Amino acid sequence: MTSPDPEPRRTTGLEPGGGVPPGETPPGESGTSGISHPEPPELRKAWGPVPLVLIMLLVALFAIGLIGMAVALIA
Repeated sequence: MTSPDPEPRRTTGLEPGGGVPPGETPPGESGTSGISHPEPPELRKAWGPVPLVLIMLLVALFAIGLIGMAVALIA
């Protein structure tokens, strides 16, 4: 494994001052592998039964309210 900051006096292909002559490949950059923090736990992919029942109840109440308003307008 190479060091992240190579010694300029020992690195081949570098001109004095650290420049790279035309046609030469500069030294590779250092990098990090992986991520710097742990990944969050995987989220559940499906809704549970309680949220679905609550949503269905709200939709039913809304529909009943709209039907009641329509009946009140007709009567």
